Amino acid sequence: MQDFDPAVQQAVHRVQSREMVAGLMASARELGFESTNVDLIYGLPKQTPESLRRTVEQVAELRPERIALYSYAHLPQRFKPQRRIDAAALPPAADKVTMLSNSIAGFVGHGYQYIGMDHFALPGDSLAAAKRQGRLHRNFQGYSTQPDCDLIALGVSSIGRVGATYSQNAKTLDEYYDAVNRGQFPIVRGLALTREDLLRRAVIMAIMCQGRLEFESIELAHLIDFRKHFAGELEQLRGLEASGLVTLEPTAIQVTALGWYFIRSVAMVFDKYLQADRTRERFSRII
Repeated sequence: MQDFDPAVQQAVHRVQSREMVAGLMASARELGFESTNVDLIYGLPKQTPESLRRTVEQVAELRPERIALYSYAHLPQRFKPQRRIDAAALPPAADKVTMLSNSIAGFVGHGYQYIGMDHFALPGDSLAAAKRQGRLHRNFQGYSTQPDCDLIALGVSSIGRVGATYSQNAKTLDEYYDAVNRGQFPIVRGLALTREDLLRRAVIMAIMCQGRLEFESIELAHLIDFRKHFAGELEQLRGLEASGLVTLEPTAIQVTALGWYFIRSVAMVFDKYLQADRTRERFSRII
C-alpha cells in the first residue's frame, strides 16, 4: 500500500486501497497466518514526505508483524519499464532523507523495533526475537529466522544458492521456457565463490545480523590473522567510528545503536567488489 500526492491518489487507490489491504490482512489472520509483512518503497515519482507519512500511519494502524521499507532505485539503463518514468518527478535527495528519517521515527513510535537494513518488526514477532537472541540470518529476500541453507531458484530471473555457488535464471519468459522445454536448467549465469569470497561473506553476515564481529571466530574458521588481512578495512572503519557508528575494540567490531540505522554502510567496507566499482552504477544507493 503506497500513498501518493492527491493528484494521483484516486488512481492508486483503485489498484491497492487501504481497505483492500486491510481486508487481505484480516483474511490471512483468520486463516491462521502468524505473521504478515508489508513492503513499502520511498522515493517514488510524485511521492512527498507528507504523503509517505500518511502511508506510515495507515500501515502502522494495520499492525502487520513485519515491515520492509525500501529505497526506490532509479536505474533506467538496466530496467526498461523505468524509462517511462520522468526523472523530474522523482523526489530530491533531501526529501528522501526526510522520508527515511520520518518513517523510522514513525514505526518506532508505533512500537516497532528496527531490525536493520530496511526491516522492522513488532517485539513479539519471531524476527525481533531472533535479533534479541543473536539468531538473525539474511538471504536475498532480507532478514530471516531460518538458518543458512541452500536455496533453489524457481521462476524468471530468480537467484539460487547451492553450497558455495550462486546462479540466476533467465530474465525473460521466452528464454526461460526455451531452456525448460529443452530439458535444461534455465540458468544463464553463475558464480563459484572463492575462499576470499567465503571469508568476506562470513564477516559481512556477522556485521549485518549480529552487529558484532569477534576476530577470533573468523580467524579460527578461515585460518587468517584478521587485523593483518583486513588492515585496510579497519582503517576505513575509523572514520565510521568517529561518526559514532561502530566501536573498534582490540578483538572485535561492535556496531553502535546509531550504527544499526546505517548497517549497510558498515558492511560495505568489507565488500571488495563494491569497493572496486567506484561508479556504483550497478548497485542501489544507501538512500
